Amino acid sequence: MPSGVPYGVYVHIPFCAKRCDYCDFATWTDRDHLMGGYVDACVAHLARSQPVPATSVFFGGGTPSLLPGHQLAQILDAIPRVGAAEVTVECNPDAVDAAKLAAYRAAGVNRLSFGVQSFASHVLLSLNRTHDPANVQTAISLARDAGFERVNVDLIYGTPGESVDDWRRTLDGALALDVEHVSAYALTVEPGTPLGQRVAAGIAPAPDDDDQAEKYEIADDLLGAAGFQWYEISNWARPGEECRHNLLYWSQGDYLAIGGAAHGHEAGRRYWNVRTPERYIEYVGAEQSPEAGHELLDATVRAEEAVVLALRTRAGARIAAVPELVDAGLIDVVGDRVVLTRPGRLLASDVTSRMLLALDRLECQ
Repeated sequence: MPSGVPYGVYVHIPFCAKRCDYCDFATWTDRDHLMGGYVDACVAHLARSQPVPATSVFFGGGTPSLLPGHQLAQILDAIPRVGAAEVTVECNPDAVDAAKLAAYRAAGVNRLSFGVQSFASHVLLSLNRTHDPANVQTAISLARDAGFERVNVDLIYGTPGESVDDWRRTLDGALALDVEHVSAYALTVEPGTPLGQRVAAGIAPAPDDDDQAEKYEIADDLLGAAGFQWYEISNWARPGEECRHNLLYWSQGDYLAIGGAAHGHEAGRRYWNVRTPERYIEYVGAEQSPEAGHELLDATVRAEEAVVLALRTRAGARIAAVPELVDAGLIDVVGDRVVLTRPGRLLASDVTSRMLLALDRLECQ
């Protein structure tokens, strides 16, 4: 890979203290006894993969902050990185302390992402989140004391039972933390999760689309007024504080998958590893590839995916505008690119589908 081309490493840490009701990620609450073997397997997999120096590393999960400092350092030490590489670790506010954060910083971690979700206790309870909202400020303070200058908080809006005032208080609470980046996601109901089962059984209501749209607009207004710019539909950052690893995803960059259930991409080839930590440890220990499957994206699919991903970003896509979407106020034309307006962001999937359909028609003429 040419020098200077962005290249990422995603490390999946599948351990959790408690599973959130909305989560359908590959995580386990009863496998902590595998942690040492899992870390060793990640290190061995990296040694065999011989990745080029990474411009970004992202530890996701699960709850990566359950890893003791020395174990996370073991994995990070096995990843060759450029000097200015961004290294992010997802953290639960209740799963960090001063010693652990100091160890992460000494190992080379320079960005933290805290799963805050809400500052309303009853909303956290309905999501089966474990942390106390009062601990978030403590965790952020510990991060600053450890030398972290780049911090993100993840928020979720649209939980049934969350009022507009609850959401405003959550945004105010996030802004009071004086962080550099905020991610805000609409609650989605995934089949097979406890939340999905309750909704399917009629025990719990599904999120309301209009409620979520209103809360997205509130987030965009409050974050924008506080100096944050949206740069992807669900992400806002202070100038220069965009997550470089996520930008790699949205630009179809290449990244290596380390850990069970991790996904990777290389030159149009998308692949994923075996799902459970036991199988991952077993395959790597037997010097077998932990890859469970892959798909090859042809030129047409890659071109369409490039449009889909680019339209999610503030940079937009280099594509012919659809006049009726301009007239409807769903897209703007900025130079040679099409960018979603805020109403367009609220209808991103529909707008993108209509853009692709128009593109197909042009190519068929």
